[in-house]
Amino acid sequence: MPSRRHELLAVAVPKLRRSRELDTPEAEKARLLRWHATLDRGFPTRVVPFFNRRYAVVREDLPAGFASYTLTRRGTTHDRTVVYLHGGGFVAPIDPFQVRYGARLASGLGARVVMPDYPLTPEHTWRDAHGPIVELVERLLHEGEDVTIAGDSAGGGLAVATLLAAREQGLPQPAAVAAFSPWADLTLAGASMRSKDGADPLFSYAAMGWYADRYIPNGDRSAPLASPVFASLAGLPPLLVQVGSHEVLLDDAVRLAAAAGRDDVDVTLRVAPEGTHVFQLYFGALDEADEALDEVARFFARHLRYR
Repeated sequence: MPSRRHELLAVAVPKLRRSRELDTPEAEKARLLRWHATLDRGFPTRVVPFFNRRYAVVREDLPAGFASYTLTRRGTTHDRTVVYLHGGGFVAPIDPFQVRYGARLASGLGARVVMPDYPLTPEHTWRDAHGPIVELVERLLHEGEDVTIAGDSAGGGLAVATLLAAREQGLPQPAAVAAFSPWADLTLAGASMRSKDGADPLFSYAAMGWYADRYIPNGDRSAPLASPVFASLAGLPPLLVQVGSHEVLLDDAVRLAAAAGRDDVDVTLRVAPEGTHVFQLYFGALDEADEALDEVARFFARHLRYR
């Protein structure tokens, strides 16, 4: 059973994130374009107490035309890197709570956390993000540090797709990958897209379809780099998948883990009973999130230690 705090957050978070019913496709696209035109693509640190005192951030402008932020704990040295790909339906930039999560990983693992602020839709499509992120991960691996990769929601699917693209190019793989509530099937074929529609306080089947239409306006949404659940995952590094049972993306996570097991990937699947979308970001307020964060830290540390 979820904690009482989890139940309250399930009500509060959609209001804080201003979740609402979608308008017509034309009106939604116009709204997003207006929002993106005035959007501050800076690094949002406001929910991390004493951030500037405790952490340092370096911005890098990548050749593809978007920024990447490297977060480290002040006064520490590091020999490991976590690449964190943020969620947001491919329409939203890095969120303050994702920065908070990255900061905790930096502290807990003694790592630098690299957060690319990849291109958003509707101005861009899926092809604009894959190549530059693969190049970034390849460069980090060649710098000699141990590298892991993680992502939530849309970023969780993108993390796995990044590894698939790297594998196809014959590039080295990171030590491990963690995906939180991954959106891994843009065809929306998972049964939970319908069965959990209404139970999920953040997303609906209609909303996910709208995001998919923008991200892949043309082409095959079942292509492996778009929907990793349909890919062969052979050769990928150890995979941790966490998801809540009250999510439209529940079956994306379950099927992704099943595909990994089928292809002899070392995989762990954790389903939080009645858990909501990306509950992990609310560590410190939810026992379930604290437990999930501890599991991620142990998972990364275990695979980095013996590499």
